Amino acid sequence: MTDESWTHAAKSLSSEADFWSLRVVDERTETHAVRNDIVQPLRMARDRGAMLTAWSGAGAGYAATADLSAAGLQAALDSALARARAAEAFALVDQRSVPRPSASGSYASPNVQAPLPGRREWIERLARECAAAQIDSRIVERTASVEITQTEQVYLTSDGVRIEQRFRFVLPHLSVAAHANGDTQMRSLGGHHSGLAQGGVEVLARRGFDGAGVRVADEALQLLAAPNCPSGVRDLLLMPDQMMLQIHESIGHPLELDRILGDERNFAGWSFVKPDMFGTYQYGSELLNVTFDPQPPEEAASYAFDDDGSEASRQYLIRNGVLERPLGGALSQQRAHLPGVANSRASSWNRPPIDRMANLNIEPGTSSLAEMIAGIEHGILMSSNTSWSIDDHRNKFQFGCEFGQLIENGRLTQVVKQPNYRGISASFWRSLAAVGDESTWEVYGTPYCGKGEPAQIIRVGHASPACVFRNVDVFGGA
Repeated sequence: MTDESWTHAAKSLSSEADFWSLRVVDERTETHAVRNDIVQPLRMARDRGAMLTAWSGAGAGYAATADLSAAGLQAALDSALARARAAEAFALVDQRSVPRPSASGSYASPNVQAPLPGRREWIERLARECAAAQIDSRIVERTASVEITQTEQVYLTSDGVRIEQRFRFVLPHLSVAAHANGDTQMRSLGGHHSGLAQGGVEVLARRGFDGAGVRVADEALQLLAAPNCPSGVRDLLLMPDQMMLQIHESIGHPLELDRILGDERNFAGWSFVKPDMFGTYQYGSELLNVTFDPQPPEEAASYAFDDDGSEASRQYLIRNGVLERPLGGALSQQRAHLPGVANSRASSWNRPPIDRMANLNIEPGTSSLAEMIAGIEHGILMSSNTSWSIDDHRNKFQFGCEFGQLIENGRLTQVVKQPNYRGISASFWRSLAAVGDESTWEVYGTPYCGKGEPAQIIRVGHASPACVFRNVDVFGGA
């Protein structure tokens, strides 16, 4: 961290706790934007503080502070210990049975130290795409933006573990609205702020940002002229930018182990998945292979250690359609007596870690995009999420997309607007009939995954090929 005066304060910490840890987070964010050729004010934010965790007997306690002085950190540690002692008699799991972090290490985003453009260069780049999108008088709104977040995190324990992780997140966004005859259609680059990635200015190139203004505007005009999406049962070809949402809502959230155990029941819902399903349940067709993968350097939720100090590694959650393991960190693993992954994560220094999605990916298959289209007689292609709704058990869902195109007799035909589809998670994935190869595989990410009470908004990544599902109920908007 640029200012590590707190490290001297940390060295003086003392406690009667059986074990304690300190997690310091320093995060800076800046956002540049151009809207309708007007430069928007620069937005900047900084958030810095520490979370102290203490174990005493069977209990655990937390306390957060923005005071990183010796007195501030000690007061927080004392408070965490007092809470741990108060919790001993009510602990769901004996904290002494939870493995302690044992390995030190570090992680850094790719190009984390490479210089970024200055304010003027960012604005010029955004303004070019914003202006290029003005291709027709029916284009009524154009927005181009980029958000850069730099996060430095240090985790220390009373056992001498030290973990340092440095992240740089870049979120480019481009959207266009077209309007005529009382109808407004939106088109964006990849959907609703789904372009989050780790790295530097190269993230924009990977997203195809430069030169995208004309294409996105043209697709908005196509939607304006298109008929409404027809209703009925069709084969469904989902592109990777929509597969991101499908994975997130109907695999990611249902497999969070604390949710399965009931922790979210009164806030954001439960899960149709039960603990006894792991190892036997046919979640999807044999083509479905899903991994928790914290290793791809550019993906939004890559890291070396989770926020409880557990080492992160790639694991299969679903293999050949069979459910193998949940998204559960060390504490939830002990509660459920199930294997898990290193996904105990917090949104900030003032939140305790809970089970969260990180990078949740569908592994590529063997079909090219052309082969998938050729194999559909009566279907529809959908891309770029625009709306989502799913029940409290993460089972029944209804999702909408920005862009649709009919597929008839193996050929892409008419563009349609307001395409939607619905299904049931427990059976939808079993209708998976084709999985795209590596040429169709794309990486996406979002900073807006919500969960927890009090709420935590966190970054997640999803990578997927294009996928075909048979006999899906599709329909148009109102």
